Amino acid sequence: MSKCSPTDYDAANLWSTAISQPTQPNPATQADTPALRYDMLALDLDGTLLRSDKQLAKYDAVAIKEAVRRGVKVVLATARPPRSSKLIHKKLGLDTPLINYNGALIYDVAKDEQVYHEPLNSKTAREIIKLARSIEPTVVVSLEVQDKWYTDHDDPRFKTATAKRFKPDYVGTLIVPLSRPVTKLMFLFHAEQLKPIREAIMANFGDRAAFPESDETIIQVVNAEVDKGIALKRVADQYGIDASRVCAIGDAPNDAGMLRWAGFGLAVGNAFGEALEAANVVLEKTNDQRAVGLAVERYILGDDPVAREVARVSAAEKETSD
Repeated sequence: MSKCSPTDYDAANLWSTAISQPTQPNPATQADTPALRYDMLALDLDGTLLRSDKQLAKYDAVAIKEAVRRGVKVVLATARPPRSSKLIHKKLGLDTPLINYNGALIYDVAKDEQVYHEPLNSKTAREIIKLARSIEPTVVVSLEVQDKWYTDHDDPRFKTATAKRFKPDYVGTLIVPLSRPVTKLMFLFHAEQLKPIREAIMANFGDRAAFPESDETIIQVVNAEVDKGIALKRVADQYGIDASRVCAIGDAPNDAGMLRWAGFGLAVGNAFGEALEAANVVLEKTNDQRAVGLAVERYILGDDPVAREVARVSAAEKETSD
């Protein structure tokens, strides 16, 4: 694992400092509320918490803020970089670290510091780009390096949610940006044209990189050791929270790791097959139908006997499978 910052520091000590005085719920507000079944809630953004129009529904926000008020540590785990995810973090009033780039980076919003970084080797990144461009010379190549965006051409036809809001930090030859490790490498193009690229790089670099999937028009490439589940465990450990006390909600293949690791994994109704298989429970509602807000009310805040039994049985089955 590598640490990152403009200056050198001990990542473990920074973690300790960052969470040494977490915000505590007001005991007076908890007197008449039922005991929480989970101490941490991990949420994917696109396709899960955010609607299809990329907006945060007020209903979902209110439910999450109530969970925070009662002491739940809400952690956002996303493929997005810090610059676009911290806006949502602020809206929800969170004080927890952000899991960015599918787990390649953990970011302390309050301190504006990157506290953990697991980048892709620069040599591997260059080789992958060379192979991709040999298959499709005009494929859009984007590099994310510690919340900075580098590309050799910006095509308005192919935009991530972040790219629709933020401009590249640099447009030009990628020789210099590729001289150092890359947080996340992306290829953007038409879905059909990306298929042979995806197959080729997975076949040739499967032992050196991971390819978290959330959108068929984007190929994401990160370090082979990167996964949302690994990053979520790292954050939970820093708070002293066991996996059995963590609930995670997601929709895409890149969420599967954290859905499996968490004591209770929920997939929204619009989820991909891999996320559905990884989850303990599939929610009836989609991201456009307040799925997260309703799940928080039922499984995190409520005292619904049906939800309680579902959670108990799911936990027992997970222990048996382990």
